[in-house]
Amino acid sequence: MINDTQRKLKIGIVGGAGYTAGELLRIILRHPKVKVDFVYSTSSAGQPLHSIHYDLLGVTDMCFSAEVNPTVDVLFMCTAHGDTGNFLKENPVCEHTRIIDLSNEFRLKADSRFMGRKFVYGLPEVNRAKIARAHDIANPGCFATAIQLALAPLASKGLLQGDIHVNAVTGSTGAGVKPSATTHFSWRADNLSYYKPFSHQHLGEIKETLAKLNGGLERELYFLPIRGNHARGIFATAYTDFDGDLEEARRIYGEFYRTAVFTLLSDAPQVHMKMAVNTNKCVIGLLKHGDKLLVTSVIDNLIKGASGQAIQNMNLMFGLPEDMGLGLKASAF
Repeated sequence: MINDTQRKLKIGIVGGAGYTAGELLRIILRHPKVKVDFVYSTSSAGQPLHSIHYDLLGVTDMCFSAEVNPTVDVLFMCTAHGDTGNFLKENPVCEHTRIIDLSNEFRLKADSRFMGRKFVYGLPEVNRAKIARAHDIANPGCFATAIQLALAPLASKGLLQGDIHVNAVTGSTGAGVKPSATTHFSWRADNLSYYKPFSHQHLGEIKETLAKLNGGLERELYFLPIRGNHARGIFATAYTDFDGDLEEARRIYGEFYRTAVFTLLSDAPQVHMKMAVNTNKCVIGLLKHGDKLLVTSVIDNLIKGASGQAIQNMNLMFGLPEDMGLGLKASAF
């Protein structure tokens, strides 16, 4: 816990040249209770942050570092999936240092213990109390965040009794900063394609959370991820059996998210991606059709789906207002 009379939190960022680190820097450099101590990147060591994250020109003169300060209060791991554990073994940090890992290495319960640390799954709308007591956090995936927030209210009432069908479109930044054939402009522009059908790596954490809330998950969750031809934002739709009417569904969702700071239930059934892009919001719309409930969930994959949620978790861990530093505005058009 910190208060107004205490020093700022000293934080470090590992994997500083990627999209999530760039977004983390844009937000956290303006956080009133944080001082950035170092941004680690072997590929860019010694270069100004704005040489990679161009919009930071005029914001900070910091340079990337090739050294890690093991004494920081919080270490944000913006590493590639599977690299966090190896990095921490080679660069051990102090016991008091809190770790917020943005990779998928510690998200599942079976993987949550590492080097004497216990990583708590950092989805505030479900685990707020546990996060507030946690020493280390496994930050959820972007698709996982959008889909879990779409379905958690139903699961909390044990209402996920039928098959669940999810279709979610993500922007090119979801694939990371390293160029590939499917992020090349000539291929991505004016194009759509699916990938990892029914086998995406986020399914494990999605099912684990929903099964815990629902008292088990007997039926299948079919998830089809889509590559969109935009840079950022996730538009996810999920539908499943629901016996009640729309009014009952709205009551369930309104009650579940009554105290949520960033997850909002729209008055209109149709929501669109720009309601959430550039913010830490998740905006949800509900539509009843026959015996199915259609839930639409929109987030920014780099903010609520990654860096913004990591800051939200940090705020909770240190007893700060949950929305501190996260008063961001949607682009809207």
